[in-house]
Amino acid sequence: MMREFRPLKSVGLLAVTAALSACVSFGGAEPPPSLLSLSPDQKLTAGAMRSGPQSGSLVVALPAAPQKLNTIRVPVQTTTTGIAYLKEAVWVDKPARLFQDLLSETIAARNNRLVLTATEAGGNAQTYITGELVNFGLDGPSLTVRVTYDAVKMTKDKPVEKKRFEASARVSAAEPGPVGNGLNKAANDVAAQVAEWVS
Repeated sequence: MMREFRPLKSVGLLAVTAALSACVSFGGAEPPPSLLSLSPDQKLTAGAMRSGPQSGSLVVALPAAPQKLNTIRVPVQTTTTGIAYLKEAVWVDKPARLFQDLLSETIAARNNRLVLTATEAGGNAQTYITGELVNFGLDGPSLTVRVTYDAVKMTKDKPVEKKRFEASARVSAAEPGPVGNGLNKAANDVAAQVAEWVS
């Protein structure tokens, strides 16, 4: 019985793997054709300087993220409960880190604020922005990318505030180029909303 069962089990695994391979990449020696990143719409110019006391600075903390975003892959919501990853779409870093950098740059450029890292602020910043990056991927059926950020603003001597920010964009195809561009656009939209909120 054992001799007959093992081949059947192998055939079953091969069938499942073949079915999933159309949506999900299982890795391999070949690198992706290119890597995706985020580019801020508003940037500090070369040589731009901000100065002031640590106590007046702002810190953008690394957002928390659900397990589906704890990767350099782009999640695709295939059904209400089903998630796959977009083939050949790979970020240069995890989305939470990329969004943190984008948000820091946007706030510094748009609000003329002194934005420091937590280490640079040494626990003495006036305002801390933290939160969770809830969505950062593609809804497959509608071909819509969505970025959702639950932001928490903690300002010295003021009540803690929490607010949800979201932006979406339609894409032409479930491919790395259109999806990457759409997510970049949506992420910049959310970053601009947050920057206005903390100004």
